[in-house]
Amino acid sequence: MLQIVRADLGDSSHAEALVYLLNAYAMDPMGGGEALSDFTRANLADRLNARADAYAVLAYDDDEPVGLVVCIEGFSTFACKPLMNIHDVVVLASHRGRDIAGKMLAEVETLAKELGCCKLTLEVLEGNGPAQSAYRRFGFAAYELDPAMGQARFWEKKLSV
Repeated sequence: MLQIVRADLGDSSHAEALVYLLNAYAMDPMGGGEALSDFTRANLADRLNARADAYAVLAYDDDEPVGLVVCIEGFSTFACKPLMNIHDVVVLASHRGRDIAGKMLAEVETLAKELGCCKLTLEVLEGNGPAQSAYRRFGFAAYELDPAMGQARFWEKKLSV
């Protein structure tokens, strides 16, 4: 039986599920194809748990963790309200095609509304058609202010610290 729960990363079983699922995603080609570092596996749950603006939703099939959404609250300057950025969406390959992502996203939407957020945001790879389809079904669309200016692009600059 599928269960969707808000993670309590102070609970060792939820912390272990987070690391297990995120590592599975990292090893997937859509996650970069490499396992998480030892440092990340050892510290991620505690570091996220220490942040008041970080949230996670887990999906369990009976007692087996099969899905994860990690999201971090941000702020919309234009709306002058908080927003919720969905940072990671993971569904194990063995459980894809069952709308588990949609059920987890629904829980994130409920949480975001409880927090007074004005919108949900996420980024998705151009080549990840299945994820794009799932996000569209859930109501996401590419971000644009004015169609004449085109859609927003997600860019990054990595920092060495």
